Amino acid sequence: MPSQALPNYLAKEVAAHRNADSCWVTVGSNVYDVTDFVDGHPGGGELILEYGGRDVGAIMKDEMSHSHSEAAYDYLDENLIGFVATDPVLKAAVQSDHPRDILPLPPNKNGAQELRANGAADQIPVQQACETTGMSSANDLFRETDIAEDYRKYKFLNLDKPLLMQVWNGGFSKDFYLKEVHRARIYNPDKSPPLFGNGLEFLSLTPWWVVPMFWLPPVAWGSWLAYLGLPSVFQFAAYWFTGLGLWTLVEYGLHRGLFHVDKYLPDNRVAITGHFLLHGIHHYVPMDKLRLVMPPALFVVLATPFYKLAHTVFYWDWYVATAVFCGGIFGYIGYDCTHYFLHHKKLPSFYQQLKSYHMEHHWKDFENGFGVTSRFWDRVFGTELVMPIKPVKVS
Repeated sequence: MPSQALPNYLAKEVAAHRNADSCWVTVGSNVYDVTDFVDGHPGGGELILEYGGRDVGAIMKDEMSHSHSEAAYDYLDENLIGFVATDPVLKAAVQSDHPRDILPLPPNKNGAQELRANGAADQIPVQQACETTGMSSANDLFRETDIAEDYRKYKFLNLDKPLLMQVWNGGFSKDFYLKEVHRARIYNPDKSPPLFGNGLEFLSLTPWWVVPMFWLPPVAWGSWLAYLGLPSVFQFAAYWFTGLGLWTLVEYGLHRGLFHVDKYLPDNRVAITGHFLLHGIHHYVPMDKLRLVMPPALFVVLATPFYKLAHTVFYWDWYVATAVFCGGIFGYIGYDCTHYFLHHKKLPSFYQQLKSYHMEHHWKDFENGFGVTSRFWDRVFGTELVMPIKPVKVS
């Protein structure tokens, strides 16, 4: 089960969400937010709004009215936001000697048995948690964690205490660590959990705008020097965009081969702590706004070998190597900003698909879906996530 329980709603709360700005529907006790699908429904948005705030289980099964593919059900699963206690559930809870077994939903094992015994088996909510992350949907990435309960239940890290030394002194096995670090926790949206707990804390906190502010000036200067030193603007552009294209491969390679070296991670605390600092903390608290982009000092360390590599490969011309390198660093700037926006901004439809893709990497399958700015290299290397197809309206 996910580390954050989905909320329970009153029936009147669900019924109030029946317009284009906020449209919810139910199937049994499951509540789904289908607001984003109103304009894309093949049968017309009016049909969804007609059933807004109501149960759509019967109409979805009615072939005479409108057939629904597996993709439609997959889309609902992706947008599960909580549960509502229907009349059969409430009746069973009232008659039960142990109502807390049934409510709040989902019921525990005994509560589920009671619901079946009372003829309400179809009202039992089903949350299918992913084996690798313990999460049920992307919505688990946006619900604040009960810190005390999470620590009591999973015996991993206390988000209110400095994380680094907890990892170092935790004595965690590699398997336990990898399982728990990929089960996302959501800290206070306005704060970051402590990492060092001392004066070094500020070094780990980087607002997204620091990346373009720090890197754009040297990239612009280097690009200008390369432009002046090359025979033509076309040659400059060719090398610069070569660097930009190479960055996309570097992005994929770093994410897959360095950040997610999970399978080959040595089973000792040095390796586990290093993994946590480099990327594990991002999967552990993925919505931390100040630990999402790379601190400039760390990227200088990572970029230096690539600077030397560019000038080794393109040894015959300093200006060529500099153009390639600057194009690559510009690609990095775009990558880090895109990564931040995927987590924290409302985006246009194209980027919304990319956002869903990246969120799946977090909540569903961290062993695939390494592309952040595009899926291209995932397709080339066979690590593309299989996404549910959202039907679109054909005009």
